[in-house]
Order: sequence, then C-alpha cells, then structure tokens
Amino acid sequence: MDLITFGVQILNAVQYGTVLFLVASGLTLVFGILGVINLAHGAFYMLGAYLAYWLTLVTGSFALAMLGGVVIAFIAGMLLETMFVRLLYGRDHLAQVLLSFGLILVIDEVRQLLFGKDVHAVAPPAWLSGSIQLTDNLSYSVYRLAICIFCLGVAVAIFLVINRTKIGMIVRAGAENREMARVLGIKFDRVNRYVFAVGIALAALGGIVIAPISTVFPGMGDGMLILSFVVIVLGGIGSVAGAAVGALLIGLTDTFGKVFFPSASSILIYVLMAAVLVWRPSGILGRPNA
Repeated sequence: MDLITFGVQILNAVQYGTVLFLVASGLTLVFGILGVINLAHGAFYMLGAYLAYWLTLVTGSFALAMLGGVVIAFIAGMLLETMFVRLLYGRDHLAQVLLSFGLILVIDEVRQLLFGKDVHAVAPPAWLSGSIQLTDNLSYSVYRLAICIFCLGVAVAIFLVINRTKIGMIVRAGAENREMARVLGIKFDRVNRYVFAVGIALAALGGIVIAPISTVFPGMGDGMLILSFVVIVLGGIGSVAGAAVGALLIGLTDTFGKVFFPSASSILIYVLMAAVLVWRPSGILGRPNA
C-alpha cells in the first residue's frame, strides 16, 4: 500500500468514525445520564436520512434539509421525553426495552406511510459534488472530505459544551453522581428533556450527513444501532470522550480490516470489543463502577 492509498484509507476511517460518533454520542448521553436504554436510537438515524431526502426535494437545498431535519428530530425528542420516556426513569431495563422497541415499530410505520418501501438517493450540495484527483487512477470525494471536517467540528462543539458551559457541568455531575447532584439542588427534569432531545437530534444528524453517500432505505438504522452500542461499550458508558475513542477505533478497524482481511472484516470489530473488555471491563474511559 503506497502512502497516498494509506492516506485515503485514513480519511475513510475518520469519516466513518466521526459519523458513528455523532450517533453514539447521543446514545451514550441518554444511556449514561438518563439511565435509559433507547433501542429506537437507530430508527432516528434512519428518520434523519429520510428527512434529508424529503426536505431536499421540498426546499431544493441540502443545507436547509440538514437544519430542518435536526430541528424536527429535536422537537420529536422533546415530545417523546415529555410523554413517554420520563415514565421510565428508575424503572427496570425490561420496561425501557419494551417501550423503545414499540417506538421502533411506530417510527417504521410512519416511515412507510410517508415514504413507502422504496430506496431513495440524496444528492450532495452541488459545490461538494466533485472529487479531488490524487493520482491518475485515484480520486477522493469532496463531500466525504466535507463530512470529516463537519463531523469533527460538531465533535469539538460537543466537547466544548460539556466541558466549558454550565449545562455541561450539570450533565457531567448527573453522569458522575446523580443523587448527589439532586441533593445540591440541581433539578434534572428540564435537563433530562434537553439531553434526550439532543441525543435524538445527533442520531438524525448522522443519518442526514450520510444520506448523500449511502442509499436511504428501510431498516438502515439497525446496523448503526448495534455499532453504536459497541462504541459505548468500548469507550465506557456515559463517556462522550470514550465514545469518540471507540468510534475512531471502529472506523480504523473496519476500514483497514476490509483492506487487509476482507474475509474476516465483519467480525474484527467484535474481536476488538472483546479484547478491550478483557483489558478494561468498564471500557477504555469508563468508570470502574459504571
């Protein structure tokens, strides 16, 4: 493998890992802060892709589709937390699994009523539709490069909010010791609603940005949900930094696994997860008691 090809594979790994981080960071926030297992998280990734398809047709602008899709997903998350999810706080995981599985069925039925079962394609913005010629036989998509830059920017914004703002301090306090934070006077009702809504919006954003380089189809969130759980197990439940590390590791493992071990690439991610759990059962950056 020459240096240029290696660089392209690194970019592919970063692009894959950063999109996965968008989805997994929302899941680890909901799981780590609210204590809710949301199996419907992948369905919102799929919903984001379908919203990208629909809003691009309606507005003619992918940027407006991205903004509109995130806003719709955020509002949906607020409503779901208010009406359903808050009933699950403190309940056993079986109740959470049953409710979130029910949400998967509802979202899938809504998707079928609105968009049918057809597979759709979403065009990237015209100014990002070209490619960069690297060699005579090798080029790299401008849109894929833009995904890397955009998702890295979103990741930096997430870390700044969590580490440098008051709301981020409250979120970290809730993840570290929720009962102690309550004793200190922090009311989590509104925080819970916003955390859940942001988690849903991040999942939808992942689906939106990936739509132009992947077909939009029913069930596309199932695989992403599984990978997101692998990410938070690798990184540590409730750790956004751990989700970033886990997502990047999966991106590198999947990308280079397909290059060097194509026949075994589908299991390498799970081999990596098993190795990390043997080394650190709580995850790379997880707390030992998580």
